[in-house]
Amino acid sequence: MIGDTTPAPAKSDLIKEGSDAGFVADVIEASKVQPVIVDFWATWCGPCRQLTPALEKAVLAAKGAVKLVKIDVDKNPAFAGQLRVQSIPTVYAFVDGKPVDGFMGAVPDSQIKTFIDRLLALAFESLELGDIGGAAQAYAQALQLEPQNVKAIAGLARCYLTGGDAERAREVVNMAPEAAKDAELDSVRAALKLASEPVSETADLDRRLAADPDDHEARFELAKALAGRGDMAGAADHLLTIIARNREWNDQAARQQLLTVFEAVGPSSDVAKQGRRRLSSILFS
Repeated sequence: MIGDTTPAPAKSDLIKEGSDAGFVADVIEASKVQPVIVDFWATWCGPCRQLTPALEKAVLAAKGAVKLVKIDVDKNPAFAGQLRVQSIPTVYAFVDGKPVDGFMGAVPDSQIKTFIDRLLALAFESLELGDIGGAAQAYAQALQLEPQNVKAIAGLARCYLTGGDAERAREVVNMAPEAAKDAELDSVRAALKLASEPVSETADLDRRLAADPDDHEARFELAKALAGRGDMAGAADHLLTIIARNREWNDQAARQQLLTVFEAVGPSSDVAKQGRRRLSSILFS
């Protein structure tokens, strides 16, 4: 259950001596559940003796969010050859059964941590793109290990919101520490704000706009209705139309609503990127 103080997994559950025979199960299949880091090494390799303990330390610090499989290339050359490992140590990261990142040579602890953080972000993004249920499971697992993990709270709330359960999403958001600062959490809060607004029937609003394209009140209400239903692109389009025709309308209400839409979808989304370019063109033309 979310919020359980489940103890962190044992080292033996997170770090494993791998082999060519077990590669499919330990890496390919396992990475469909959680990210797996593969450390290709050899007993005679000096830099490997420096890197492997650092990798183990970082994996344990991630508290079960990622696993490590160590492959001795002298004893297990098959998959190292398939992945074109030309020097060691070489590290690959697998998500959803595929290699998604990697590096060669011994690197500082800070770079290893950055590598793992990037891997977790890729994993969650991959899950969110194709499997909301899987994403929710991954975020819930992270919260079992670290109940106040703000990024996991935001991610799980986003899953519920995408699935149409705004109430559950709001409950999850309320788990976050009061002083928490996180862009994704702010984004989910903005999306919840839009979802909580009363949704008007759009048929009458469409008829009003057909009769008078400058009926900004009807267009504004239509934008709010679309945002409440999750159609952020449609909402942004109508709000930008209002701004283009009368940027000062209703004390710049359209611009303020548009900024809330941008926050709800996140700065890296196409809706925000394209919308901001269009807004700039309107304001500075």
